[in-house]
Amino acid sequence: MRRLLPEPAAEVDPYEEYGVSGPWLRVGMVASLDGSVTDEERWSDRLGGRADQRVFRTLRALADGIMVGAGTVRTGRLGPVRLPAELAARRGRPPAPLIVVSRSLDLDFSAPLFTEGRPILVTSDDARPPAHVRVVSAGEGDVDLPLALHRLQGEHGFQHLLCEGGPALATSLLADGLVDELCVNIAPTLIGTRHHTRMVGDLARRDLALDAVYADEDVLFLRYLTGRPRP
Repeated sequence: MRRLLPEPAAEVDPYEEYGVSGPWLRVGMVASLDGSVTDEERWSDRLGGRADQRVFRTLRALADGIMVGAGTVRTGRLGPVRLPAELAARRGRPPAPLIVVSRSLDLDFSAPLFTEGRPILVTSDDARPPAHVRVVSAGEGDVDLPLALHRLQGEHGFQHLLCEGGPALATSLLADGLVDELCVNIAPTLIGTRHHTRMVGDLARRDLALDAVYADEDVLFLRYLTGRPRP
């Protein structure tokens, strides 16, 4: 991986480059050159190839918890988090748990994600999830994301959170002003409108600050800061 900005470098270590300290919420997504976050199969795995997967796994290795929306879980393509041996050794502790955000609990709790991976479920106070699922409740009738973030980071110790989407959860976190950093990996691919999935939904304008740019195997890696005030 080459760093293009802020100070060009011929070779950098993603694990060192993407490291952060203190409470942090990072949204990390891959997108085609024409802005779709899914490919023809409505998934993101094949968009950025090996270069994207290296950074994807690095972001997972750095995080304390990995947030995903219920729609992403319902695809059935998510399983327990596993890291390559090198990243697992550098991390020095078990992989970060998946943190599933769901109000309706319309989820398959018999899937390996819930029976083997021990994820955390963020839901409303009046929800009734199965007894074997770890729960962080936040909000009456609906999930209160600011309260959920406070409890995840402040009460449960998940200081560095990574949100992998989908677009609905990413949009809600951005709309509530909870995101510190947006990492967008631009794949050298055009998807077209037939299979196009927008990165975010209905959202008021946000002006971001470009913090760093990298390149690897024709994929561009962009890091933007939102300017969110620190607590």
